[in-house]
Parts: sequence; structure tokens; C-alpha cells
Amino acid sequence: MFYMNAIEHIRHTIEQDVFDYTQLMHVLSHYRKPRDVVSLLMQKGQIIRVRKGLYCFGEIWRRNTVSHEMLANLVYGPSVISLDYALAWYGLIPEHVSGFTSVTINRSRNFDTPLGRFLYVHLSEKRFAFGNTIHNSGQVNWLIAEPLKALADKVWADKRFRPTSPASFADYLFKDLRIDEHTLADFFIERNVNDLVENYAARKVTWMVEFLGKRIKG
Repeated sequence: MFYMNAIEHIRHTIEQDVFDYTQLMHVLSHYRKPRDVVSLLMQKGQIIRVRKGLYCFGEIWRRNTVSHEMLANLVYGPSVISLDYALAWYGLIPEHVSGFTSVTINRSRNFDTPLGRFLYVHLSEKRFAFGNTIHNSGQVNWLIAEPLKALADKVWADKRFRPTSPASFADYLFKDLRIDEHTLADFFIERNVNDLVENYAARKVTWMVEFLGKRIKG
């Protein structure tokens, strides 16, 4: 009963379903051994450690469905959802993506957690900092790359693809990645295209923009 009271106190005090170690220790500060309380609550599945320093309530104690997109921003940061997951989310690729992919200014890392697999790819600060948007999903907000930025991040990060000219992108985009050309055309906005070329400052991305400009605009 003692530890049931602990989880009730935590749930009453912490409004969000996802919380950090500092919040947890503050709520349990009046316990003699708060870490032992946390260990027991984790054993009972009443709280789940997503990764070191980051927790969420167990399923029966949650007030809402946990947003995996929001978690992707929190598990390793600063980070923004991009690459394959963003491309699928925008309907640009048909495949179901099993992991939650993001870009970050930190080194590339992967995290296998009780709530899913989160993958992070390094970008320079200049390439990371533009072309992102805030998405509101119910009670939470999370950062995701805009469609063309997510595609540029994918092209840049995919070491398998080594284009020799703008024409090299035809097979890669539409056969390998299976990009939906009609959906992509809807996202092809001149301002965003210019931002890609300026901020990426890389031939690989410049060639992609050149190819798409001719393909979409004719």
C-alpha cells in the first residue's frame, strides 16, 4: 500500500505523462530512499524508464496516449524528426517505418527503448537549424522537418547513394525510395527550395533541387 500511495502521489503531482528525473526526485523528496521507491515502481510497471533521466507512466496510469513523436524530440536532443519517418508521415514514401528517425547536432546514436526504437543522424548546426516546423498533436507539440528538408536530410545521410549528376536522382528517388511524385510536387515550394540550396551548400542537395525543378516544373 505504501508504494501504491507513492504512485498516486506522483500521478497527482506531475501533470504530463512523460517526465524527467528531476521532477521525479522532487515529488519523492520526502521519502528516505526515493531511488528505492523508483526502482519498485519500475518493477511494478507503474512507471517506465524510457532512457536514463526520462520516464513515463505505465499504461494504466497514463491520461493520454504517449506521443512517440514528442518522445523522439526528448530521448536525444536537440533533435528534429526527419528522414524516413518524416517522409512516411507526409505520405512521400509508402513503407511503414518501424523506427522513429531524427536529425541532431550531436553525434549519431540509436536508442532501443520500451516504447520503440529511436534513431538519430548527425547534421551540422547550419543544416540542422532551418526547415523545421512545430506540429500540435492533442496535448503535445513536437518538431518535425518540413517535407523537402526531410528529403534533403535523407539524401545527404544516405551514404549508399553517390550521384554523378542531377539525372542520377531519377532512379534513386522514384525507384529506390519510391517517392510519390504527385505528393512531392505539392510540397515543392520555391522559398523552401532556395533555403535548401543556401543552407546545405552541398552538391548532392543542389543536384537534387536542380533535378526536381526540371522534373516538376518542366
